[in-house]
Amino acid sequence: MYKKILFPVDLHEESSWQGALPKVLALCEAFGSELHLLTIFPDLPVGMYRLHLPEDTEERLAKAAAEGLESFAAEHVPAGIRAFKHVTTGTIYQAILRSADDIGADLIVMASHRPEMADFLIGPNASRVVRHAKHSVLVIR
Repeated sequence: MYKKILFPVDLHEESSWQGALPKVLALCEAFGSELHLLTIFPDLPVGMYRLHLPEDTEERLAKAAAEGLESFAAEHVPAGIRAFKHVTTGTIYQAILRSADDIGADLIVMASHRPEMADFLIGPNASRVVRHAKHSVLVIR
């Protein structure tokens, strides 16, 4: 049913994957799906702020994210599941949607968190992905 499952993770926030990971792994095993792990690092500031950062900051951030995702996959994804690792930059929900399109995902699986006041005013990334995705989205609380 699902051939390619996109699973975004924040390597610095366990709540972005801890509860959802067992479920996404079970889906991959049940359907023989490819697991596409995604991590996103922020865009660097534009203008004067960027002058105070070393020139290779973006490359170092990308390398650290790729190494972190590689470690995450080695530690948490069983050998029987085909896992692909993707690192991108940008606004979180837009990067997730763009990546889902790029890999041709059948399903996006995301963890949700307990809403805070700011979430009601701004909207969390999971709800933005749900509202704008062309793909099926499974949000795991």
